[in-house]
Amino acid sequence: MRLEKVLKEMQKRQLTHLIINDPSSIDYLINYKNNPGERMYLLLLSSDGHHKLFMNNLFYLDHELDIEQVWYSDTDNYLQLLADEFDGACSIGIDKNFPARFLIPLMNLVDECHFELGSECVDRVRMIKDEKEQQLMIEASKINDLVVDEVINICAKGNLTEEEVSKQLEGIYQKHGCVGNSFEPIVAYGKNGADNHHSGDDSRLKAGDSIVIDIGGLYKGYCSDMTRTVFYKEVSPKQKTVYELVLKAQKAAEAMIKPGVRLCDIDKCARDIIAEGGYTVEFNHRLGHFIGRDVHEWCDVSQNFDLEVQEGMTFSIEPGVYLQGEFGVRIEDLVLVTKDGCKVLNSYPKDLRIIGND
Repeated sequence: MRLEKVLKEMQKRQLTHLIINDPSSIDYLINYKNNPGERMYLLLLSSDGHHKLFMNNLFYLDHELDIEQVWYSDTDNYLQLLADEFDGACSIGIDKNFPARFLIPLMNLVDECHFELGSECVDRVRMIKDEKEQQLMIEASKINDLVVDEVINICAKGNLTEEEVSKQLEGIYQKHGCVGNSFEPIVAYGKNGADNHHSGDDSRLKAGDSIVIDIGGLYKGYCSDMTRTVFYKEVSPKQKTVYELVLKAQKAAEAMIKPGVRLCDIDKCARDIIAEGGYTVEFNHRLGHFIGRDVHEWCDVSQNFDLEVQEGMTFSIEPGVYLQGEFGVRIEDLVLVTKDGCKVLNSYPKDLRIIGND
């Protein structure tokens, strides 16, 4: 069924072939996982239904696949093997992740073929989660609610550095049935919270610090992602104002999500509220990203996409305000678009919270 949907997307774009080398997408389509490293690994889809999986002899196949395999060794001319699949009438879609070290020599071998970016053929199928995928996303987010609570309680003790807290995350996720983190966790104290992608260091908490906690786990092949911001021992009037502004924007954006609403309009809703509060450049990222097998999948909740929301989409809503040298606030949930609205997958409280006074 998934392959059929991708083939329909290829037909819309008049592609005779599609090269897919993203391991996550290949697994999604044929239920086979591989981590190829630097070696060429790809699924070649053809409009005539004659699909092939190109595999290095070093790869391990642990079950039968209902697709033809083309095996090659390190000493074989594997690009020529791929080029032999095409003729002059070909229009070839290329995976956005296909390395230039493969693509450019291939283009020289079949210079009479037409090449174009073809990832959307798969991306548009992946962005609509089926019922099983939806359930896994719900379960993954429930686990994330439990984990963020543990992390906040650890931070409340006030005796660990950012790095020390971050290092505990993988074990906590594993305890709850996840493989581990779905991305490098962010635990940022005080002024470090103004760095969107801060890497935990030896910073220690002091009274009045905000704590930005952006974490996710990998559960049965699907990713969770959420952010909560809390305050240690006390909160200043300015911090409170910024927090309530971000929360207002986040709730308003979630409230407008339903099929037919444009992604860019959801972004604008949150951005306008934060701008009304006096902050513009301080909200310096997209409102959200799509998520599923990968923590960041194709498509954004941003001004770059006027795509209409559809039932089955899952994406984040995560406005933030970042004041360099002072503090940062970000609040993030994942949402699942339903028939007439959306289901917010994270239920952990979002009201302003001060910790460390118990």
